[in-house]
Amino acid sequence: MAETTLSGPPHPILENDYASEWMGIEVLSLSDGHATIRMTLRQEMLNGFGMAHGGMIFAFADSAFALACNPIHPSPGEENLITVASGVDINFLKPAYRGQVVTAVADRRSSAGRSGLYDIQIFAADAQQAESTPSGAPGELIAEFRGRSRTIPRK
Repeated sequence: MAETTLSGPPHPILENDYASEWMGIEVLSLSDGHATIRMTLRQEMLNGFGMAHGGMIFAFADSAFALACNPIHPSPGEENLITVASGVDINFLKPAYRGQVVTAVADRRSSAGRSGLYDIQIFAADAQQAESTPSGAPGELIAEFRGRSRTIPRK
């Protein structure tokens, strides 16, 4: 099983997030309403056409969405609240392939009461390109994910 690498600040929701652990997600940056993560596409993440399975790209973007929606350190009185998806849309623009590094950049666009709107862009780059490219240029845009969030009590 791949391990989650936390090169940025750790986030409490990753402690028991076995899906993100399996995907091998590396957290690059976290701040209020923002998250940047990356992972390397492995063989078991591919579909029958030899490209990244859409469900893998969706799950990856969803992890970035969750990290951007939930504060690392909740404010007093918010410790028993969680923010979850109330709906999402994804548009697949280009394929990604085994060995490529995918990066998701999640940003809050709006927040009103218990509802929020987030945009997540997913990029792909060859491993060598990802290592030599500045963090501001994570590769080619392969998908756009828009998430609608709702803050609810933790059960």
